[in-house]
Amino acid sequence: MDTSQAPPGETDLYAAHKKIYPREVSGYFSRLRSLSLIILLGIYYVTPLLQWDGRQAILFDLPARKFYLFGLILWPQDFIYLAALLILAGLALFFFTALLGRVWCGYACPQTVWTEAFLWMERKIEGNRGRRMKLDKAPTSAAKIRTKVLKHAVWIAFSLWTGFTFVAYFTPIDVLASELLSFNLGPWETFWILFYSFATYGNAGFMREQVCKYMCPYARFQSAMFDSDTLIVAYHPERGEPRGSRRRNVKPAEVGLGDCIDCNVCVQVCPTGIDIRDGLQYECIACSLCIDGCNEIMDKMSYPRDLIRYTTENSALGKRQHILRPRIIVYACILLLLCGLLVGHISQRIALDLDVIRDRNTLYRETRDGLIENVYTLKILNMDSKAHSYRLWAEGIDGLKLVVDEPEILVEAGAVQQLVVRLQADELNLEARSVPVNFHLQAEDSNHLKTVEEARFVGPGKS
Repeated sequence: MDTSQAPPGETDLYAAHKKIYPREVSGYFSRLRSLSLIILLGIYYVTPLLQWDGRQAILFDLPARKFYLFGLILWPQDFIYLAALLILAGLALFFFTALLGRVWCGYACPQTVWTEAFLWMERKIEGNRGRRMKLDKAPTSAAKIRTKVLKHAVWIAFSLWTGFTFVAYFTPIDVLASELLSFNLGPWETFWILFYSFATYGNAGFMREQVCKYMCPYARFQSAMFDSDTLIVAYHPERGEPRGSRRRNVKPAEVGLGDCIDCNVCVQVCPTGIDIRDGLQYECIACSLCIDGCNEIMDKMSYPRDLIRYTTENSALGKRQHILRPRIIVYACILLLLCGLLVGHISQRIALDLDVIRDRNTLYRETRDGLIENVYTLKILNMDSKAHSYRLWAEGIDGLKLVVDEPEILVEAGAVQQLVVRLQADELNLEARSVPVNFHLQAEDSNHLKTVEEARFVGPGKS
């Protein structure tokens, strides 16, 4: 029900959705968005096909709790890196929004990228804006049904491919393809392929701009990151008003009008259906298509370009704009610092972890030789991409003796090995009932792969 149909004195809080038919436009920004779409979709669909050392280059193996990033293998113990990446992503969002406005929404947001892909398929099948509008208004016919069925079949196939690729980041793509062709997909793989396919089909095929306008929280809090020097897409009324139609090559001053000929091309090309001439609106995703559309018209009218252009509030008001302002400098410094720390920490990361658990069933026991003995369970995690033999020793008590039943400590790549060891010490060398000891573990073939883990040695102590 339209708000105009509400009874007098009442406001209808619901407005029926009106389908938007974005017009295709050519120009610098449209080419830039197309390039961004090709690169981002290419990365998404090609990445699972990349191989590294005989395995998938990027794979998040949840059952094995291993995450492969080319030559780097991450474990649950490395989740601190995920937290760091999320913090960096948040700060990067603040930085680029304060500097360039909603550049993420216009060029890199998954909703934008997949919606543009679906629109491209729609144009190829149904035609340009006018033909699509005419087709939707036309009565049901065999030709219309064929066209619609073809479009949705292509959309569904593309969505299924998208869902399959998404699951391929968690299950090796060759295994996934083999299971799919043999109709032997597991329940979780089946669920996530269908779920992600349905989400892609629904969001990019039907909801489109409604996701940006009503569901995305970014549009709501972006104003907190904007200031008077943030880059925005804006119409310049001092040049364009009063708007009105006229013949080509007619100078605006001759007819008492501004440069805007009120052709509504800027509205027709907008993927969210807004009129940029009404000022900055939260629905604007800064895709810049209105700039390309308006520039085409200005060229045809032999008027100067950039009636709609990228600008800032200060620039639009004739004030001096400041690109390097305090908040930008602070964001940039924090980003560089955190990036440096993250890269440095990863480069110094040791692909070896040692967990020591003391046997709590027996505090200690005395051997035949009169030594005090503690039993420990060691869990050795080899986080490297190849197998290693390790050397183990312990320190912390004079004359401390380490007893290992295994003749060799060999741990395969990405494997965890459990080892039971015994520490023996003379009671005379124990200064207290509980004494700290250190277990040292080092790879035989690498001075870098080494770690130290502290434990407690319990005994009778001195009276």
